[in-house]
Amino acid sequence: MINAVVSYRDRLQQQKDELHIQNMRFDTALNNMSQGLAMFDAEQRLVVCNDEYIAIYAWAEGFFQPGMTLQEILEDRVRSGLMSNESLDGIRGTAAAGTGDGRKAAFYCQLNDGRCIAVVARPMLDGGTVTTHEDVTERRRAETQIAYMAHHDALTGLANRILLRERIQAALSACPDRPLAVFCLDLDRFKAVNDTLGHPVGDAVLRMAANRLNSCIRETDTVARLGGDEFAIVASLAPLDASALAARIVEAISQPYDPDGHRIEIGISIGIALAPGDGNDPDELLKNADLALYRAKAQGRNTHRFFEPDEDLGLTERYRLEQDLRRAIGAREFEVHYQPICSIETGRTISVEALVRWRHPVHGLILPDRFIPLAEETGLIHALGELVLRQACADAIDWPSYAKVAVNLSPLQFQSPDLAGHVAAILADSGLPAYRLELEITETVLLQRSNDNIRTLQELSALGISIALDDFGTGYSSLSYLRLFRFDRIKIDRSFVSEMAQMEASAAIVCAVANLGRSLDIVTVAEGVETEEQLALLRAAGCTQAQGYLLGRPIPAADLIFDVEMDATHALGGISGCTISENAGSASQAAACADSAG
Repeated sequence: MINAVVSYRDRLQQQKDELHIQNMRFDTALNNMSQGLAMFDAEQRLVVCNDEYIAIYAWAEGFFQPGMTLQEILEDRVRSGLMSNESLDGIRGTAAAGTGDGRKAAFYCQLNDGRCIAVVARPMLDGGTVTTHEDVTERRRAETQIAYMAHHDALTGLANRILLRERIQAALSACPDRPLAVFCLDLDRFKAVNDTLGHPVGDAVLRMAANRLNSCIRETDTVARLGGDEFAIVASLAPLDASALAARIVEAISQPYDPDGHRIEIGISIGIALAPGDGNDPDELLKNADLALYRAKAQGRNTHRFFEPDEDLGLTERYRLEQDLRRAIGAREFEVHYQPICSIETGRTISVEALVRWRHPVHGLILPDRFIPLAEETGLIHALGELVLRQACADAIDWPSYAKVAVNLSPLQFQSPDLAGHVAAILADSGLPAYRLELEITETVLLQRSNDNIRTLQELSALGISIALDDFGTGYSSLSYLRLFRFDRIKIDRSFVSEMAQMEASAAIVCAVANLGRSLDIVTVAEGVETEEQLALLRAAGCTQAQGYLLGRPIPAADLIFDVEMDATHALGGISGCTISENAGSASQAAACADSAG
């Protein structure tokens, strides 16, 4: 009997010990949770909670006692200032709606100290509730920041294209019959700011312009930056009000800017499309506003125009061409062809000029006179010019060492900061020696910023690159620049060459330029040579080199044939025309040039 009692006591103690161990394990697990936990019975009285739950709500040790009601706990949060009555009412409603029918309820509790607590309430089989609490303040801030960045422009803080499109769609859906104006805006003369003063100054001007645009609109309107110096606005406005807003914007943007002490004056061109007449979806409205913007630019800039289907039909092709041009640069649809430049004395090819062609997937081969002006106007000339220069250097590396390649520089490219460093990097990438590259610039490049222009020319020349002055005689400052900088070649414009046989004045000008080049020890190149008669006159005038269809048309690099021993009849693909001869019809002009040449 005594043994039985002892045995019973031992089993009882063992059970107590096991229960104690289990409780210790439970407490350890409970208080090592990363989330706060609180369990309530069917009457919403506290059964158990862990240390993290107490820490989240910053209560003093010993405050929580089993048997406290959820109502008492929540009211204490309000009394302590941790939570507002409005938040308390929201929590009660959300929790009741979620758990009342046996479902899990999840919601956020916003505390007055700025923290955000994610709460999940799960009903239990006995009618009680277990809740978990997690401080998600940093995560929510990060999510908010990511969501903001996905819908806003990083530089200006304006809406981006995604948010703009959502706002247009929301306005169209909310009031389909209400007037809605969509504006496309483009800063005038802004690219020159970036090119001459650099991107930091350009970014400052963009931020200032964004602030001015915001100051012109109502709180219900949206301003967006689409990229670069392109902006857009969506506003619920009738035509007259839209016109008035556009006028205010033109006035505001045209006021001078002074970032970092630079006085800058720019303008803005605006195109406007009106819903529902000009479209009933965001993409159509933006496209039509963009077409109207093109017309505003074409009609003088710093103004606004409404979309007009009949008038804008002619701009549609140009608009599509620009979109194709942007795509084509990335798709590398451009080819570089090469035209020979021959020695008039020997008939041999001295160098070739790189000329870009666009192999359009629909329209076939497009010549540069159709897309180069558009590339310059849109700023795409920088990317296109780099593509041509890189391709020309890469092609020329495989040619004989005597063969030079000449590449044209746009005036916009010439204004780029550190042009010489950029060219040097391309030469280094290709491995082409600098002496085999020639850059051609026009007199238009040299009309402004004379000190900077001369400095850029000197930096390029210091690399060992040859510099040619193209289209000589068509500008306004030729002789002064010949005095300030020694060009390696002067290219006589084709307009003078084509008229030599018919107009003595043109022949005299060619002779004078040839004499000038000889006096200054500068090579003279006659452009646009198409007949034997012209070639004879050029030889008599004393021109050094010639270029034109008579001597060779532009051809792909794969078709080039180089041989220093061959005359121009066989050089560059076997195109004939470098044999120089005189005929009776040009005798008087040839004699005049010969006399002028001395």
